[in-house]
Amino acid sequence: MSPTLSPRTARIASVFGLALQLARRDLRNRYLGSFSGGAWALVQPLVQLAVYSFVFGYIFRQRLPGADAPGYVPFLVVVLWPWTAFAEAVSRATTAIQDNASLIGKVALPRSALVLAPVLAAFAVHGVGYLGLLLVLLVVGAGIAPAGLAAMLPALALLFLFALGLALLLSALQVFVRDIAPALPQLLMLWMFLSPVFYGRNVMPEAARPWFDLNPMTGFAEYLRFMLLGMPAPGWPALACSFAGVALAVLAGGFAFRRLQRHFEDFL
Repeated sequence: MSPTLSPRTARIASVFGLALQLARRDLRNRYLGSFSGGAWALVQPLVQLAVYSFVFGYIFRQRLPGADAPGYVPFLVVVLWPWTAFAEAVSRATTAIQDNASLIGKVALPRSALVLAPVLAAFAVHGVGYLGLLLVLLVVGAGIAPAGLAAMLPALALLFLFALGLALLLSALQVFVRDIAPALPQLLMLWMFLSPVFYGRNVMPEAARPWFDLNPMTGFAEYLRFMLLGMPAPGWPALACSFAGVALAVLAGGFAFRRLQRHFEDFL
């Protein structure tokens, strides 16, 4: 006798199942007709890794200060790909409701699945590439700690929830305020340069470092570099702000989406 799911659990399972189907369709359409097919998800980051290695390793010869610091390429890779997954997920999901306006008007479906699908697709594509890059760096002896590969998973799960919370909030607001989507790429780029993606807190002025912790991305970046590269662990203020950012995004996104979705059809 199979166990009976509660209505809430059944609803969540239904949303996730539909989002998974939509994400698979998105990925299939994205790589349909390409010569390499889905293998491009792994080939592309390897090509990018080769470019970064050439530019920073041979042209700029940039290294982090300190004798025990890793090279700049693994320093960059460990954070850049999670950030790319996050930024692409938020960017693509922000217009998910608007892009599926005709579907919403004709078919009764959980609208949150339309937002969840591009978030799943972005993290799936970049997750495969990220894992491939880390394995390559591990094989070539670039300082990746094998034990850190499992320890990084909670951070990536929280980053996924962070992206989903923001995506729910922004996709709901985008229906009523159409200026969000055009402005979002510039805002995400500004956020990236204000986050420790291309640099660490050691290059920040001493007086600015406490403010650096208020950026939720600081805790994620420093945790990943701590686990994978053995760099200094993030402080409790940075971790607390990261957890608070995720919780606020999920709560605000879920609340706004539930309250506004009843008015979607009137404005689409």
